[in-house]
Amino acid sequence: MLLTGCTSTEEPSSRRPSSTPPTTTSSRAPDPVALPKGAPQLTDVIPAPVRVQRAPEENFPIDSATAIVPAKSPDAEHAADLLRDTLRRSTGFELPATDRGQVIELRVDDELPAQGYRLEVTRTRITLSGADRAGLLNGVQTLLQLLPPEVVAGKRPQGELVVAGGTITDHPRYAYRGTMLDVARHFFDADTVKRHIDRIARYKINYLHLHLADDQGWRIAIRKWPKLTTVGGRTQVDGGKGGWFSRREYSSIVRYAQRRGVTIVPEIDMPGHTQAALAAYPQLSCDGRPRRPYTGTQVGFSTLCVTKQETYRFVQDVISELAELTPGPYLHIGGDEAQSTKPAEYRTFMRKVLPMVLRAGKKPVGWHEYAQVDLPKEAVVQYWRIERADDATAAAARAGNKVLMSPADKSYIDMKYFESDSRGNKWAGPVSVQTAYDWDPAGYLKGVDDSAVLGVEAPLWTELVETEEDIERQAFPRIAAVAEVGWTPQSRRDWNDFRQRLAQHGPRLKAQGVAFHPSPDVPW
Repeated sequence: MLLTGCTSTEEPSSRRPSSTPPTTTSSRAPDPVALPKGAPQLTDVIPAPVRVQRAPEENFPIDSATAIVPAKSPDAEHAADLLRDTLRRSTGFELPATDRGQVIELRVDDELPAQGYRLEVTRTRITLSGADRAGLLNGVQTLLQLLPPEVVAGKRPQGELVVAGGTITDHPRYAYRGTMLDVARHFFDADTVKRHIDRIARYKINYLHLHLADDQGWRIAIRKWPKLTTVGGRTQVDGGKGGWFSRREYSSIVRYAQRRGVTIVPEIDMPGHTQAALAAYPQLSCDGRPRRPYTGTQVGFSTLCVTKQETYRFVQDVISELAELTPGPYLHIGGDEAQSTKPAEYRTFMRKVLPMVLRAGKKPVGWHEYAQVDLPKEAVVQYWRIERADDATAAAARAGNKVLMSPADKSYIDMKYFESDSRGNKWAGPVSVQTAYDWDPAGYLKGVDDSAVLGVEAPLWTELVETEEDIERQAFPRIAAVAEVGWTPQSRRDWNDFRQRLAQHGPRLKAQGVAFHPSPDVPW
């Protein structure tokens, strides 16, 4: 859509120079406002939008007379509140909900694609239209990227606030754009997780997968099995103090994420990766012998006893309580690296457990090893290896199951950035920012075409991640690359263009206090 009364330059996620600037249509219109030197352009947004039309003479100033006016819709009001809260912290402006003077209007437009938005900027009005709540929140994040770095950081910006004029029309390639945080190997408290949610939401990441249980720790309180946390949660890799989320803390994370357009996906890995549970309740093992909490990093040695009825009572209780606490559509049951579970028993276990997830009202997600069993049509397969073919995953895709793409050599952000990197894992090879960017989820795995791909996810395993600074360093800037892989049409993605835009986000990350890695493949 062109802005009324002006000519615009259409730029589908490219950085082509604009053509002749448009002219204004009315002598009554306010005088044009120049963008401050170095101010963000519409083409600087990450992920790159589907369509950009610049109108340089339609820049919009934000000042003490600006109002934020939502339509009478809970979704528009929710997005307006988030925008208003963010701007007030940095500017101190009142930003009332009254239509006066300079207006930022938010409204629902159900003709836009799901999660899509349209941002129209003229001299007197910004109109943000969203297909739904998710679309409006995506548009808010784009608008915030068009303001100085200090705004999102809650700091008073220097000089005038001016939003570049023009129109962005945008929607995601994939519905699911996620990242995973492993809180089992090293525990991170609720406040740390919430700050991580803020950071990922700025790049339109809309799912946070929490790996809540593993050999090293159980991190979520389950009422019927209290020792899972008091015994199973009391340590971590290298013997630190561990920790866990109470039900109230976990629920506060879920609500915090929802407000920012992020859905929590909880994972309890089973039948392997269960040493913490067995240390708490030895009767869940086949021999019933006591087990000590585990603080190493080996995998594949633990398993629930598949032949015991008590195992399924335990699993049912865990799934029911976790589903009760989590309003999102997905519940992850792991299923990977179960080397200590006999293949026939693994299949028996999954056949019994998958219906429990469905009865709890959730869609099961599992690492791709669980694709060896007959999956219900609702089940999602998360592919994580580096091989370019997997028969079971391809068969599941042919049967209609969706595939979540997390190939370790492209999306595992616990890996080193380069061979010479002093930090990070290395078994999948280094994952530079360019490596995390330059791949196509629809072309990666044989037999899994675009129609079968649910989306992408960047897992962050924490064997070597001990602090919040470590999380930031491993995740950023690679999470921005993965976000664009999941959002922007493949035909409109270009590494050289992305690296230039990403370089301009360096000051933005610094202003927010993000301890990102200044990777040498980006011209910071």
